[in-house]
Amino acid sequence: MKTPEKEKFDKLNVFGEGAPNDAYSRYFSGRSFLNPLNDPQKCGVFLANVTFEPGCRNNWHVHEAKNGGGQILICTAGEGWYQEEGKEAVSLLPGMVITIPANVKHWHGAKADSWFSHIALEVPGEKTGNLWLEPVDDQVYNKLK
Repeated sequence: MKTPEKEKFDKLNVFGEGAPNDAYSRYFSGRSFLNPLNDPQKCGVFLANVTFEPGCRNNWHVHEAKNGGGQILICTAGEGWYQEEGKEAVSLLPGMVITIPANVKHWHGAKADSWFSHIALEVPGEKTGNLWLEPVDDQVYNKLK
């Protein structure tokens, strides 16, 4: 369900907005927020609720790994987009789960007219890391319906 009104979205965003994602702001078009949900030192897996204001999306990026790795997105509130390089964008709705294999170039974020949140789970692996790339082109993003 598209949720352009912040007050309404806050009631739906059950895992909480968290703090401004300032540490990674250079990799986003628009504002995002990060709410860590666990301590990865205690279990080896990191979970965080990521919230995107309308129109916000991250740059193209790759979750690199020699073995294992990748990311899982669990969509929780609002509406967003996910796209792998060379494929059509996928409309994201609450309840959807996106499995992103390691070493696949992609981006994700909010629709232009909706707040959006997903839980991001970093899949453990060997020699993992993020390779941040170019922003998603505004003309391409604005054509998504």
